[in-house]
Amino acid sequence: MPSAVQRDALGAQTAQILLERIKAGEWALGHKLPGETTLAAQLGVGRSTVREAIRELAGRGVLDPRQGAGVFVTAIDATEDWDAVLKRADIASVIEGRIAIETEAAGLAALRRTAADIRAMRRALGRRVVDGQTTEEYVDADMTLHRTVVAAAHNDVLLELFDGFVPRIRRAMIELLRMRPHSRHANGDDQGAHAALVAAIVDHDPATAADKSRSHLAEMKDALT
Repeated sequence: MPSAVQRDALGAQTAQILLERIKAGEWALGHKLPGETTLAAQLGVGRSTVREAIRELAGRGVLDPRQGAGVFVTAIDATEDWDAVLKRADIASVIEGRIAIETEAAGLAALRRTAADIRAMRRALGRRVVDGQTTEEYVDADMTLHRTVVAAAHNDVLLELFDGFVPRIRRAMIELLRMRPHSRHANGDDQGAHAALVAAIVDHDPATAADKSRSHLAEMKDALT
């Protein structure tokens, strides 16, 4: 393990060394780090560099500086950037993530939807079958409908997660429809499946809404993979 840092970007390098020591088990989850003076001496850097490293790891969710109490380990590894995770993930994994999010959201939407939510879903449902749409317009209309369902769950976490998936799945759907344009029109353009999902939400039927959402997304996974 390196004991000193002598290159440029001392704060980033110090943060990486601290992270490596945490991952190696030197400080367990929930444990308190030594004080700045001790860490500075161990690493051969100034206290300001140690503070910079701690700020970086706090921003990445690894450390939690608590006023008057010290700095505590809150994660064993740094969280990877969400966009990077999605870019690397294969499309099957992305859709499986959507299934988890949207199935739960559909069930909650059936319990929580408002009159405004119903109007938004019905408008979005109608826009999926507008004549003369380009592939991009069709995919965007489809994604808009799915978003109105998630929004009707009134859970900001689920909506934020869904929005993170949109760019990745949008690209995959556009590519599929360009290669297999006939699939857009198969099974009545799957408009019936979407209409059934909306109907279950309108009818306050969370079990059916969740089932319709899961079934549709599972079929899409099969088509895309």
